[in-house]
Formats: sequence, C-alpha cells, structure tokens
Amino acid sequence: MITRHEEIGIRRVTPTAPITGWDRPRWAALADHLLASVRPYASPGHGRITLPGPEGGYGRAVDGLEGFARTFLLAGFRIAGERGEDPLNLAEWYAKGIVSGVNPNAPDRWVRLTEHDQAKVEAASTALILDLTRPWIWDRLPELTKEQMVDYLAACVGDRTYPRNNWCWFRLTVQTFLKSVGGPWSLEDIQADLALHDSFAREGGWLSDGDERSYDHYVGWALHLYPTLWARMQGAAELAAPRAAKDLAALDTFLTHAVKMVGADGAPLIQGRSLVYRFAAAAPFWAGALAEVPSTSPGLLRRAAAGVIDYFVQHGAPDKRGLLTPGWHHEWLPMMQSYSGPSSPYWASKGLLGLALPADHPAWTAIEEPLPIEQADMLDVTGPPAWIRSATKADGIVRIINHGTDHAHQGDQVGDSPLYARLGYSTATWPWCEENSWRNPVDQTVALVDRKERVTHRAGWTPLAPRLDGDVAVAGSLVSPHWIDMPVQQVLHASGWTGRITIAGRMAVISLVRGPWELRLINLLSLADGLGTKNLSLRVTGWPTVTGDGLTSRIESLLGEGQAEIIRREQCSPLGPGALVPALTFSARPGRWVAAVVTLTGAEVPVEPVSLDITNDANPAAVVTWPDGKTTRTRLPVIE
Repeated sequence: MITRHEEIGIRRVTPTAPITGWDRPRWAALADHLLASVRPYASPGHGRITLPGPEGGYGRAVDGLEGFARTFLLAGFRIAGERGEDPLNLAEWYAKGIVSGVNPNAPDRWVRLTEHDQAKVEAASTALILDLTRPWIWDRLPELTKEQMVDYLAACVGDRTYPRNNWCWFRLTVQTFLKSVGGPWSLEDIQADLALHDSFAREGGWLSDGDERSYDHYVGWALHLYPTLWARMQGAAELAAPRAAKDLAALDTFLTHAVKMVGADGAPLIQGRSLVYRFAAAAPFWAGALAEVPSTSPGLLRRAAAGVIDYFVQHGAPDKRGLLTPGWHHEWLPMMQSYSGPSSPYWASKGLLGLALPADHPAWTAIEEPLPIEQADMLDVTGPPAWIRSATKADGIVRIINHGTDHAHQGDQVGDSPLYARLGYSTATWPWCEENSWRNPVDQTVALVDRKERVTHRAGWTPLAPRLDGDVAVAGSLVSPHWIDMPVQQVLHASGWTGRITIAGRMAVISLVRGPWELRLINLLSLADGLGTKNLSLRVTGWPTVTGDGLTSRIESLLGEGQAEIIRREQCSPLGPGALVPALTFSARPGRWVAAVVTLTGAEVPVEPVSLDITNDANPAAVVTWPDGKTTRTRLPVIE
C-alpha cells in the first residue's frame, strides 16, 4: 500500500506541470500532509505545537509558539486559496489555538512580545494570516479573544528594540493589522520601518539584510515577500499606494536574477543563514506571481518554485513522519543556529504561498516553462553582492564566485562566516561549517597559514567591481588577511567570529570565470612588519564535495610551484560524510603572482592543459588558453 507520504514524492507529468509534475493538487497534498503531521505534537488547547528534537536555543515555550505560528502560515494559505472551503477543519483547529495562545491564564499560552524577542517574529505570521483569513477565523473569534489578541500584539507599538534588519517588517505587519481592527498603532513606527527597509535597497532589485554586506535568501523570503503581502492587508492601502510601483519594480528586477540561481534539479543556492527553512527559498517566486511582475512569466515562476519543492521532497524532506527537521536533506543538527529550534524549519511554509492563490489564477493555469539553466549555459555578474554567476546546462549546476558578500562591513576585521565569506557557493556543494571551519577557513578560500596551522581570514575585504569581458567574467578583492585568536565559544547568528586580531599583510585575489572553471590569480602584495616568509605558506583551496556525490572538484597550479593535497573530514557537511577539498600550498613570497585553475563539474568536461600569460604593460591582461582550447585576453583590474 502506498502511503500519502510516498505518493507525494511520485513524479507524474500533468498538463500544466510537464516538467516537474507539481500541479496545484500535488502542492495541496504536500501542505495537507505537513499540517496533519504536526497535529499529534500540539498541546491540548492547540496553543503550542512542540515538535520532537533537541530544545531550541530559546526554550520550549518559544519552540511551541514557533510550531503554532509557522504552521498557521501554511494553514492560512490553504484556507484563503480555497476561499474558505476547509475539509481539514483548519480554521476551527487553529482558532482554538488562538483562544488558548492569547489567554494569559492558559497553560499553553504564547510567550508574550515583552517576554522574548522571538515572539515578535511569530506575531507577524499570526497577524498576516488573521488578515488573510479574516472572514473564516478573525470574524468568528469570541470578543474576549479578539481583545486579548489586540492586547498581545499591542506591545510592538513604540518598541524601539527590533533589530535593524528584516525584522522591521514584523513590527510593521503587526501594526497594520492592529490598525485594521481598531487597535493601537503608530504612523511614526510604520514610516520609520518603511524608511529602514528602503535603506537596504541596492541596485538591480537587491536588498541587503541590514547595513552589512548581507546578501542571502532573506532578500527573497523576507525583504521582497513582506512588502508584497503587506500591501494587500486591509489596513495598508493608503500607506502602500505611494510606494507600490517602486516595490513592484524592485521585486520584478530581483526575480530576473533569482530564477537564474536555481539549479536544474531545483536546488537553491546553498549560501547564507537559516538554510533549515529549506523551500522557503521558493517564496519570492510566489510573491512575483501574486504581484503579477511583468518580466518573468507565471509559468517560469511556478517552475522555479516547484523545482525547489521537488528537490527537497525527492531528497527526503519532509521525513517519513511528515516532519521538517533541522537540516537539509535530512536532520543535521550542526545547521541549527543560536535561534533555531525543532519548529524553526516551518518557515518553509512561505515556499507554499502559491496555495493562497485560487486554482483559476494564472500562476496555476499557466504551463511550466524551463528554467534558464535548462535552456543554455549562463555567465553574468550581479553588482551589489559582487558575484559572478556561472551555470552550465550539461550538469545543471549554478556557481557563484563571491567577492562582495561577507556579512560584514568593508574594513571590518572579523572571521570568515562559512555561509557568507567563501570565494564560491553553488547549488550542489556545501561550505564546511563545523566549529573548526569557523575558526580556520578551509574550503574556497585563499589564506596564509603559519607554522601553528593557524589560518587567516579575509572578511572585510575591498571588492573590485565585477564585469563581463567578452566570454570571461572578472571579479576581485583586495584583502587584509588576518589571524584571530578567538574565545572558546561564540554565539552569533551569521557574522564571522571575533577575537584578538593580528594583521598578516595585504593580498589581491582576482577571479576569471568561464563555464565550470575559475582561473584564480593571487598576489601577496606585502607582509606585515616583523613577519618573515620562512614560517608561512599560502594555501589556495577549491570546491568542497562529499564521497559519492558524482561531482568532480579539482585545483591545478598554473603559476608558482603549488603542492597539491586533498583535505578530508568526516562530519562537516549535511550532504554526507567523507567531505573533501582540493588544496594547493605555495611559498608565501610577496610581490609575485600565483595562479590556479579551480574546477567544479558534474559532467564530462575538457581537461586539456591550461596556459596563462600575464602582460606587464600599462593595461595588464591575462591571456588564457582554457581546458576546452579557447584562448581569451582579459583586462585585469587595476590594483592600487
């Protein structure tokens, strides 16, 4: 007998989903499976849903609140998309939980906004869904419960303690709901939050999650999603109208980048924090469908979203219990960050936002269209994150070469966050992120290593603007490599670790990219006073893979006498044991170029010898003959 769980994973071609098989009934079946599977873990009053697993960093009461609020998101999408038809009785079930949650005397009451900051996050989900499902839940709640809900949410008014990042939308969303039901709200707060959001805006529709160089999935599943949903709330019309065109244009432009960062297998780019949210990465595509963006068709938006969903379902998420555990394909607890708990992964509900759209919406009636990577190889650059994007149709992998994103400010002297500060990320590889890799960067880095095996960090670098030069993409960075003596334990969300800094010198790193290849040029411009070369080496590393993943990761020396090795570790990747990183070690001699060809591929590619000549005239250039035999001449960035 085929269980409901197994049936969801079976691919069936349908008229509107000829590529993925994910038509609306299949999306609905996944949502219903997820919602039914969490019910056994609810408190008697339904106010908390506390899933199995280690207690989260904020305690069991917060775990239970997250379980309610984040699955309530999904329940609300289902109710709204069916226009109130509710065969699973979701409205009544969650309404019972609301009655308990806002009752200050209930044993499963919610943690209040004044008791723990995480309640401010979950309050936004609750407010969004109460607005979205107003006729079926809010309007039917007892008057006492409505009063208690307003009292519960009102603590956000005038609260100046919200972090200055995507959290601005949590206060803004809750106050907009309060405004619509006659509760307290502050125009000053809302205007301040909108202004803060606008300060994150960068060119090309990009938004940084705060004032650091923080480009990640929060751009899509928070900073573009919330404006789209907020503008449609009942209390938002007058506030949203003056900015509607600007917000739509930013989302529209961003999505032209986002659809190019989904692998052919549906894998999202593996980069940035909170990756336990998994298919929340599909949320911006549904935001685009909801907003009816002009530049990306409904069929392509749904193909991108369905690809992300299918990637995780085919790899075992949710698990056989129907639960989303902290991890990637499967549970992998090292992925949990200080704010993570067993219910945290249910922000994945955002990736099923499309279910809030009725079956006759163009997002559902349109026929799926191939992703850009399914049509041709891609090579381009995106300015604000200073990324080169190289995608190859033969293996379906999207690669990002990173010279601008480190979750830090230019000039900061902090550690390299594995999820932000590596030189490369892809849809097929995982940065090493166990404790030792936070302290001593291993994969996709260029570092000085001393005789004590201490490895320098590079965060805070100065980016050299990325550009296309014919068939080659170019980006670079000027780095002040630094050692950090770190305390024993650090509790940070995403930024690199901190400690006592020792500057090692100054270094230039330049990347020339074609297809699956990166030609990496490194010049150790100078060493700090008192540092000699005798006890130092320069280590250049490539892409991390795991045993049996079918990928080829290589690094080959072109200039300089690099000593090759494979660095191995067992438990540092959620993709599996037996993690491998190819490395080259050079002598640390200032004032000379060393170079390596770094390759990541899942297909057969040419492996002909590569040649490199760097001209030394007023306009230096790299003349390269690549593994496929093509010769290019690329102007190099000016290093001052």
